[in-house]
Amino acid sequence: MTATISGRASADGTRRFAERQVAESGREATSYRLLDGLTVSTIGLGTYLGEPDDVTDVLYIEAIVEAVGLGINHVDSAINYRFQRSERATGEALRRVLAGGGVDRSEIVVATKGGYVPFDGAPPSGAGAAREYVSREFLSPGVCKAADFANQYRHCMAPGYLANQIDRSCENLGIETIDVYYLHNVEGQIAEVGRETFEQRVRDAFGQLESKVEEGRIARYGLATWNGFRSEPGSKDYLPLERIVSLAHEAGGDGHHFRVIQLPYNLAMTEAFGYFNQPVGEKVSTALEAAGRLGVSAVASASLLQSRLAEDLPPEVVAAFDVSTDALRAVQFVRSTPGVASALVGMSHTRHVRENATLLGLPLAPESAVFGLFDEE
Repeated sequence: MTATISGRASADGTRRFAERQVAESGREATSYRLLDGLTVSTIGLGTYLGEPDDVTDVLYIEAIVEAVGLGINHVDSAINYRFQRSERATGEALRRVLAGGGVDRSEIVVATKGGYVPFDGAPPSGAGAAREYVSREFLSPGVCKAADFANQYRHCMAPGYLANQIDRSCENLGIETIDVYYLHNVEGQIAEVGRETFEQRVRDAFGQLESKVEEGRIARYGLATWNGFRSEPGSKDYLPLERIVSLAHEAGGDGHHFRVIQLPYNLAMTEAFGYFNQPVGEKVSTALEAAGRLGVSAVASASLLQSRLAEDLPPEVVAAFDVSTDALRAVQFVRSTPGVASALVGMSHTRHVRENATLLGLPLAPESAVFGLFDEE
């Protein structure tokens, strides 16, 4: 059995990684930003896409090893991505990186998510097989109850379920401590259970996550969302960030560990920066501004919108970002936006890693480039 990797990302370790990259590899100092005290590359490697097969596992392992070597120290996964295979590939890549020397565990930020039922290795053969898996893995052992699930047994954030999933993610990743643990797309439960029950479920989940911080299984937690922080107030899946932070305070007190949110942000989905839908006190802010005011770091997902923004960008975008391809322009837009700690890009090929990592050797685009695109809307 492979030994568990001890330790976690630290403020000193991640700062050392960034400083070494700047000094030895010509990276820009501005290509690293703070995520709850950790210094992370403004590009992170996402592991969502790809077939659940051995070939894709190898591609992700090679991509992650290449990424760390080129200055990217933020890797993002989820237990359900590719039916747990993305976490396992991430773990193998991390073992190879550390075995190669020159980088230690304290320098790499590993994030993952829980909430969706993950299955194991491959998709279920049908609805019956899916129900049998849920019964075998969670209901029969008493991990949680049938009533704890939502969306036809697809999603759960009950405390016992999260404890089970965190332990499984640590095992998949081969690490002692997960640096950032997100509850995954919890807003999908609101329409089914109602706002009051939803908030109680979040509060209970946060209580469990605070316990896992105390145990050393996770270092901090947050929400990874799709619609929640960019929806219209009053909509069924809207999440008011100030209220979410207050639930964390109820669960963990002044020293709670709700420190990060993740939400889609790209040239086609600009709400995080351009839509004022988040009240904080008496002021209504954008999601990114609200996060900053509430002491929460923000990570952008879907920077390329699953490659749909990798070509045929409008002329005003081409003119705003002085890089060589549309894919790089799209990523440069996201990583240059004030308030974004890191822009996640799905990269399962080393050639994509090498292309995107070139941005770390370039300065961030001036804020005028980002604001200018909004001025023209």
